[in-house]
Amino acid sequence: MSEKPRVLVTRRLPDNVETRLKNDYRPDLNPDDKLYPGDELVARSAGVDAVLPCPTDKMTADVINGLDDSVKVIATFSVGHEHIDSQAAAARGITVTNTPDVLTDATAEIAMLLILGAARRAAEGERMIYDQTWGAWAPTGMRGIEVTGNRIGIVGMGRIGQALAERARGFGMDVHYHNRSRLPADKEKGATFHEDLDSLLAVSNILSVHCPSSPETVKLINAERLAKLPDDAIVVNTARGNVVDDEDLIAALKSGKLFAAGLDVYDGEPNIHPGYRELTNAFLLPHLGSATRETRDAMGFRALDNLDAFFAGKEPPDRVV
Repeated sequence: MSEKPRVLVTRRLPDNVETRLKNDYRPDLNPDDKLYPGDELVARSAGVDAVLPCPTDKMTADVINGLDDSVKVIATFSVGHEHIDSQAAAARGITVTNTPDVLTDATAEIAMLLILGAARRAAEGERMIYDQTWGAWAPTGMRGIEVTGNRIGIVGMGRIGQALAERARGFGMDVHYHNRSRLPADKEKGATFHEDLDSLLAVSNILSVHCPSSPETVKLINAERLAKLPDDAIVVNTARGNVVDDEDLIAALKSGKLFAAGLDVYDGEPNIHPGYRELTNAFLLPHLGSATRETRDAMGFRALDNLDAFFAGKEPPDRVV
């Protein structure tokens, strides 16, 4: 191209990423980090060559179809791309890319944090400190569940599931997993494969969900499946909020069927089900999976790597459409 491509950036990005954008492109930045509604996103696409959105941008078919004809590529700042209507983008000949690989370790760390926090009643204990309700130490007080040596079931043994399994082994945990296909021995590392999800549920004292969102996985963890878990099990979700049925999970936590849950993602976030806030046995985080300085920089650089390849006439390494 005779001049640097113009890129619409829908959210404020880390300083290092925006510096590279300014060096290599003509970016339309969002310094106030204002959420653009669909009609404003369409209006701002006039004359731009690329859009760099985030998961908070709902790029529906109407939005995609309304984008200016100048838009040739959408490089999302995320691994997930369900916020982008892929069929509409394909129909318009717009390339879509994502940012895989770079957030594996950060998300696995959050999953381990949720496991520990839920098992050891961390949120409940913290409230006692801030509310000044902590009394004298007692032999039966605040007893949680020991993670070391316990059995974990992992639903979805992709990069993040495998990274969590590695961390779980550091706690001497017995790792079981369910996946679309069995891993080769060098990646399985002694974990027990369950071809059937119900078989995994039956042995999962701690269940950690890492499958992608798809029509097949929406509300995958529901009342029927929760009932198959051992009593006093712990459920952790760092995948996608809609993989869990909120009503059913809350009911299982209230009834005592489950010991606790640890959640970083929610259906309809940030407007989470209000029932979670009423629970003492839910350890809740505000979607922090990739929220490290290193990972957020890497995500931005990965998105820019895809734009660099596209505008150089090469195949973007992370094309999804």
